[in-house]
Amino acid sequence: MWTHRSWMGTTIPSSTSAGSELNAYAHVVNAVEGNTTFYATPQPDTARRWAEAVPANFRFMFKLPRAVTHDRRLRGVQDEVRAFLAGMEPLHELMEPIAIQLPATFGPDRLDVLDAFLGAATTEFRWAVEVRHPGFFDAGDHERRLNDLLHNHGADRIVLDSRAVFAGPRVTDAEHEAFENKPRVPARAVATNDRPVVRFIGQTSPEDNPPFWEPWVATVARWLQSGRRPMFFIHTPDNVAAPQLCRQFHDEVAALVPDLLPLPEPPPSNAPGLFD
Repeated sequence: MWTHRSWMGTTIPSSTSAGSELNAYAHVVNAVEGNTTFYATPQPDTARRWAEAVPANFRFMFKLPRAVTHDRRLRGVQDEVRAFLAGMEPLHELMEPIAIQLPATFGPDRLDVLDAFLGAATTEFRWAVEVRHPGFFDAGDHERRLNDLLHNHGADRIVLDSRAVFAGPRVTDAEHEAFENKPRVPARAVATNDRPVVRFIGQTSPEDNPPFWEPWVATVARWLQSGRRPMFFIHTPDNVAAPQLCRQFHDEVAALVPDLLPLPEPPPSNAPGLFD
């Protein structure tokens, strides 16, 4: 997401006008997960407005529609994928990677389907795959086959780290919802290509998250020093502090990688709107 009511006046200027939230968000961090495409492909005019709202170095990680990943489970979806990419054409230069989020019922017995899909996928884009079936976390043959398959196709594995959610309190409605709905799978510090992706789901209280992400700081620094370009997304049950946590994590990585490019410098949250 790039809009959140609680961010107004705290993360982005309080006078940011409706429809300008993405531009304001892009002055705080340099990437976003585009979850809306999982449910519907935006109209080209909408995609064009998104492209015009961000700087050239900003990146979107959009999900393939659920019709492709969950309903059809990657079988016979060439027309749907072409339609998705056509609708997103104004954003093509900013899409890196495209996320293939697979349901928990997509198990090791379907690796041939994933193999065929990636083999037929256009190389114009980078692809990243998130699996949730427990068989892919067996630290054995199934997981090795998955990682080898992704490596052979030049695809990245999306790593989900939800440990903090299940270790944290369950007081608010958002915390209960996260505990009930977030996948509970082992976090694997694996890079199958040069653009590894980590989705870190933290706790509501900002100060409770650094102990959980501490191992990732060294891992991300090591990836950067080896020439990889990782993407690290941070969510919390209510996402109120998520942008600030992203900046804090970036600062901790930058302490180990001094030549890491800085994040944008946001305007004061109570400053006039960016288009005023």
